[in-house]
Amino acid sequence: MRSDLHLIQRGPLGYLLAAWLLLGATTALAGASPNQYPKEAWSKVDPGLLGWSPQKLAAARKFVETLPPSSVVVIDHGREVAEWGDAAKKVKISSMRKSLLSALYGIYTPLNHFDLDASLGSLGIDDDPPLTAGEKQATVRMLLESRSGVYHGYVAGTPGMRKGWPRRGSHSPGSYWFYNNWDFNALGSIFEKEFKTPIAKAFDTRIAQRIGMQDFRVEDMYYLHAPADASPDFNKSIHPAYHFRMTARDLARFGYLFLRNGEWQGESVVPKAWVSDSTQAHSQTKAGEGYGYLWWVDGFDLPVRSFSAQGALAKYVVVLPARDLVVVYLNHTDFPDDASGLTADAVKKLPSISHDQMGQLLKMLLDAQTRTPM
Repeated sequence: MRSDLHLIQRGPLGYLLAAWLLLGATTALAGASPNQYPKEAWSKVDPGLLGWSPQKLAAARKFVETLPPSSVVVIDHGREVAEWGDAAKKVKISSMRKSLLSALYGIYTPLNHFDLDASLGSLGIDDDPPLTAGEKQATVRMLLESRSGVYHGYVAGTPGMRKGWPRRGSHSPGSYWFYNNWDFNALGSIFEKEFKTPIAKAFDTRIAQRIGMQDFRVEDMYYLHAPADASPDFNKSIHPAYHFRMTARDLARFGYLFLRNGEWQGESVVPKAWVSDSTQAHSQTKAGEGYGYLWWVDGFDLPVRSFSAQGALAKYVVVLPARDLVVVYLNHTDFPDDASGLTADAVKKLPSISHDQMGQLLKMLLDAQTRTPM
């Protein structure tokens, strides 16, 4: 600012211009307040006013344009600094659904005095084929951490999730982390049984409406059940997958809710303690990422901490608290519902980006945000 002021000629007009420039700078900084929230839509701002390099941001956009069609939304201190692609396009978000369910558990657990350390057996949770006595010792908390030790057939999933599938009974409950769709689907069944409300209705009333999502409707969540001819080893289970179709601009609100520690406009939507617990690493994966309660922690080789919701075929909501940033990348290609017969090679042919490419985009955005956050 000082470099602008010293060029202004002294006198009434000069002082007026100086005051105008100072007011503009102050307004820009006020726009970066951590307490800024969107209203009907995200408030767009010139990235330069928030200290972004236009050239580096343009380079990030050019990189995105080399990738398959997608929606990208970047939120800095509650203001939208980038929106590339169709941010209002509804896309199947695949495994990002799990982080949405985690938030619902954070809301409903204290309201209902629910015990996360209750076992499957005590809650009457079983499956077809039946669970063993040992498997029924797994707790809800273990399912949230993907450490149940229940390696039963499940609905939905990618060929990569089947790779290295442990045999049943090979690990006792709580002793081993393995990314396990059985855990995630069973959590959906437990939620609806214990809290007596459908997942879609709970998400709509407790989260979507409270944070002003523009696009989500109850009918955007649907269930995927095991087919009649499902294989007992992989696809047979009574617990359905609960899939969501959402837009990038709505997912940015969800990420921003967690960036703001579960608060929205001064009101608690998700308890702060749950936001903290669920986005801390309770396990370390072989790939170097941490895993919380249905959230991924770090893992992009970034210079700052992050946590993220992730789904198959490049669906990401990444929260970077130290930079007050939320980045949504939503590849427009849906992962097929009927994927039981897909091979790993067939999945590779679907339009997507790699985890490393997502990391590259995040690094370009961090480099473009040249202002030191307040």
